[in-house]
Amino acid sequence: MGLIGDDDYDYLYKVVLIGDSGVGKSNLLSRFSNNKFSLDFKSTIGVDYATRRIQLGGQIIKGQIWDSAGQERYRAMTSPYYRGALGALIVYDITRKVTFENVERWLRELRDHTDQNIVVMLAGNKADLAHLRAVPTDEAKAFAEREHMFFMETSALKAINVEKAFTQLLSRIYQGKSPKPKGQMINIGSKDNQVSTGKKVSCCST
Repeated sequence: MGLIGDDDYDYLYKVVLIGDSGVGKSNLLSRFSNNKFSLDFKSTIGVDYATRRIQLGGQIIKGQIWDSAGQERYRAMTSPYYRGALGALIVYDITRKVTFENVERWLRELRDHTDQNIVVMLAGNKADLAHLRAVPTDEAKAFAEREHMFFMETSALKAINVEKAFTQLLSRIYQGKSPKPKGQMINIGSKDNQVSTGKKVSCCST
């Protein structure tokens, strides 16, 4: 079997990662896109993205995953990047209650800028720190059910449920959304908005 080229895919889906700063969004993306994790925390500036292809139903699905800054001062700047998103992963830190309390705000912002039928998953990250848990699993699961979101606890550090979370999200989009055909670019304000699997770039840095 030959190598899959960067342009070898059937459907392209844009997914956004949102949530407070420091909950582990960038490491979830890094773990999914190239199976890497960094202990050196650096806040995302603006918006970064990476891509990865998976196979679903005999089709090659290319996920274009966007990682938005969680800091308040970047929220207005990142709002346009919700445009065209078919899926979203809202991330909180299970050891920091405030990050879970802010999920409602992130969900409201997401729904204000996207189609009402967007596929949303709530992810409680840092599940490897269960001994420091501040958000009960049942509480988060109940909230997700009320808001019609899928729910999963993850650990980017230990690679727990990361693959499963993104794959399930892309699968749900594939099952219920009109696919974006190959060759139709997602307009996010950059001339080159597709990158190779595992690469990560910032549209806002020089």
